Amino acid sequence: MKVNVKADPESRLSGAETLIHALKQESVEVVFGYPGGAVLPIYDALYQNPIKHVLARHEQGAIHAAEGYARVSGKPGVVIATSGPGATNLVTGIADAMMDSLPLVVFTGQVASGVIGTDAFQEADVMGITMPITKHNYQVRDLQDLPRIVKEAFHIATTGRPGPVLIDIPKDVSTTTAFVTFDEPVHLPGFQPTVHPNVLQIKKLNEAIETAKKPVILAGAGVLHAKASEQLLAVAETKNIPVVHTLLGLGGFPASHPLFLGMGGMHGCYAANMSLYECDLLISVGARFDDRLTGNLQTFAPNAKVAHIDIDPAEIGKNVDTHIPIVGDAKEALQKLLEENGSSSLCEEWLVHLDQYKQEYPYWHNEVKESISPQGLLEMIHTMTKGESIVTTDVGQHQMWAAQYYTFNEPHNWVTSGGLGTMGFGFPAAIGAQLAQPDKNVIAMVGDGGFQMTSQELILLNELNLPIKVVLVNNGALGMVRQWQETFYEKRYSQSLLSVQPDFVKLAESYGVRGFKVTSTEEARTILSKVLHTREPAVIDCRVCPSENVYPMVAPGTGLHEMIGVKP
Repeated sequence: MKVNVKADPESRLSGAETLIHALKQESVEVVFGYPGGAVLPIYDALYQNPIKHVLARHEQGAIHAAEGYARVSGKPGVVIATSGPGATNLVTGIADAMMDSLPLVVFTGQVASGVIGTDAFQEADVMGITMPITKHNYQVRDLQDLPRIVKEAFHIATTGRPGPVLIDIPKDVSTTTAFVTFDEPVHLPGFQPTVHPNVLQIKKLNEAIETAKKPVILAGAGVLHAKASEQLLAVAETKNIPVVHTLLGLGGFPASHPLFLGMGGMHGCYAANMSLYECDLLISVGARFDDRLTGNLQTFAPNAKVAHIDIDPAEIGKNVDTHIPIVGDAKEALQKLLEENGSSSLCEEWLVHLDQYKQEYPYWHNEVKESISPQGLLEMIHTMTKGESIVTTDVGQHQMWAAQYYTFNEPHNWVTSGGLGTMGFGFPAAIGAQLAQPDKNVIAMVGDGGFQMTSQELILLNELNLPIKVVLVNNGALGMVRQWQETFYEKRYSQSLLSVQPDFVKLAESYGVRGFKVTSTEEARTILSKVLHTREPAVIDCRVCPSENVYPMVAPGTGLHEMIGVKP
């Protein structure tokens, strides 16, 4: 929708009205937010000229919902919060989006321009606070600049490596009126991401593939952001190269494909981690080599020539020495690689070797009789949903079990917090994901610790009639903290056991959502088979075995080949 307001008396707009017009021009369909004094003019303009607004019950819930919306839809999530505490409550979500490359445009109210810097009521230096955790941030001082700033913000958030952009709007700018125009083109000469890869570098990579005997592709979330799943599949099949995913890259390559090795990293599978350790050519596509993936850098891919495809040049060579750097959009780079003439890699023995690893060292878990096996619970849900649901998670043991046992064949069905590791993320992210894909089944896989951080958003399931299923993997503990204390702190469980908990069934019912408590595998099978395919929201409190740990595990300071908890 194009809006061009001419300079006549009828087109004199307030700053708040200007913002709403600018959002419509960007085709914004939904806004997540929470009102307050500094944004009352904006909310009044929303009242008179509505865009769908989701009233979260905490600003952190709003921004995590916007992240879930962005992750599933590929469109920028839009958030509004008031000044001071409203803005500071968004900080965790902004940092999370920055780490995981999620496009957000965040609007914060600010005290009036004349009192900025005086410690006025509900004033916070949101520009200073968010500068390190945004791609860019603005403070609007002149209403005439607002349409341009909004247009630039959406462009920056969605172009190149996606990320959050914040716009701080003083209250007087929202109430001031002026003649404004909306047709200025985006002109940012200092922001020109490299989209098209260097053809000579693509040729070098193709030559390296032709001579490699042990190649492997490491595919990260950049494949999903670039919508390059089809190209990744074609390259892997054409060049005959196995694929490992990062945690955030899951779904970018079909998990059922024979060339898929699994997830790599701290809790990755044996075959994937050993392929990264033993390979002679490592092709990273949209992955940033963070410490949870690499383990000890001194022993990461020690014999490999490393090629790194990434749209963000700052990531190339940052953690791992790179021999073939390729800056550009993952989809374009993979397509160019497909167009290169040449034979596939000479790696039949390598594929057989890795397949033996897959067969001999699969994920394993203990048989549990007195309660529910959490790994078995995830396998059960995967079977019942045919692996086709959108799954969101919090952070911790349940997150890793979901990544291991709920395998994905399609992109954009996996929503989790990676780089920042944010507890409380999973449930509100499911709300955003459901709004982005209203016809799909969405499952929020959460722990009993993280769920209590944002459980107030249960009211939205009732209010918006969202058929989200909240599966509570309840082990009565901060599970990953407890596991580390067991493994590295001689079982000194300092403040990690949640011995007193709410009645989650009654909690759900108090918000008008059906609740279920299951304590055995048979109960879980019966309840889940009835509930998962309905179009009604539900909370299923699954009491899982409290002593189960996530394996394999790469201990801090060790290499990927030194996994513990591996069983043939």
